[in-house]
Amino acid sequence: MVIWSLRNPRVIVASAWLFHAVSWFLPVVKLGGAHSDVFGPIRGWVAFRAALSPIWPYEGVHADAWYYSVLSVASAAMTLLFIVGSPLILWRGSRSVRRACAWVAAGAFLVSSHWYVLFGADRGTLSFGYFLWWFSFALLAAGLFWLSSESYLLNRIWPKIPATNQ
Repeated sequence: MVIWSLRNPRVIVASAWLFHAVSWFLPVVKLGGAHSDVFGPIRGWVAFRAALSPIWPYEGVHADAWYYSVLSVASAAMTLLFIVGSPLILWRGSRSVRRACAWVAAGAFLVSSHWYVLFGADRGTLSFGYFLWWFSFALLAAGLFWLSSESYLLNRIWPKIPATNQ
């Protein structure tokens, strides 16, 4: 059995972890105009810190409306859940817990789309790191849904016996 096959949901989850980890070091937003000299491209770890600014003030970052603050903190919370929760769920979670967490990851993917939607005309400033981070939630959800599926579990318990030629 080939472990590193795309037919293995653990590879999908491992890819999600890799995408997520890489996104911390890539630029997620490229600020132009007057801010480009001050801020330059914002890396994932800086964006994570800035997303927490409504509850942990960060110099130069503020939200215009209350829902920006809520969505920003939700993004940071989902990132923490991804980092801490997904390994625990993968190694210790039951089928029903994995299914529930798959729904949470799918919801996180949808909520994370708010950056793309609310940036409006400025969405062109979003960079590759943002899209890797965003897609990592979709990969995690897909992998957890697959791991929690009954057919996957049955194939792991009772693998198909190859036909013999007689």
